[in-house]
Amino acid sequence: MTSADVLVDARDAARTYGRGPTAVVAVHGATFQVRAGDRTAVVGPSGSGKSTLLHLLAGLERPSGGRVSWPGLDTPSAESAPIHQIGVVFQGPSLIPALDVVENTALPLVLAGVPEGQAQRRAQASLHDLGIAGLARRLPEELSGGQAQRVAIARVLTQSPRLVLADEPSGHLDRATADHVIDVLISAVDMLGAALVVTTHDHAVARRLAIRREMHEGRLIAPHGTQGPQS
Repeated sequence: MTSADVLVDARDAARTYGRGPTAVVAVHGATFQVRAGDRTAVVGPSGSGKSTLLHLLAGLERPSGGRVSWPGLDTPSAESAPIHQIGVVFQGPSLIPALDVVENTALPLVLAGVPEGQAQRRAQASLHDLGIAGLARRLPEELSGGQAQRVAIARVLTQSPRLVLADEPSGHLDRATADHVIDVLISAVDMLGAALVVTTHDHAVARRLAIRREMHEGRLIAPHGTQGPQS
């Protein structure tokens, strides 16, 4: 394995909120690697630190201790996350209410400086690839929970990232809708050829992915699945 195979490398990464006796440790010294092509689930109950860990891997939060780096991705510096190469599917509603589906899907490209017409064409293509082109002109308030999550996945697909991080993407959905959203997510990642990390409290979702890590009270437990212990 070369360093280019390791897309994100967390070494003893910790995250503490607050100071003194009221400080809350959300993540205790997590060591975690994501390699090209990985399909990883991080399983644990609500409040176990899964979302915080995902935010550290995405570079959305800085560790209070240890480090997170992205050796296999193009970064402006060792301390900066390559946000253009990481796609995040957030837990819960993440669409802008005033924008329709195609505008929401195109938004990250527009913010990155892609001309609006080109961004919308790429967004339309992603919606078509995921079988939801018919939703293009609907507003978020007109979508079901499952439809909104599929649009969030289409938005990630439009960015063509090399690493996709999904935070409880099926957490608020019924079983049938959850299964469909996970199908869509895995298909989208396969189309991209990207690595995938999903946080979930649902063991049925976790079993869909080859590598499983458990998290309890902010601590990662030894991995299960096709990959041996990470160094």
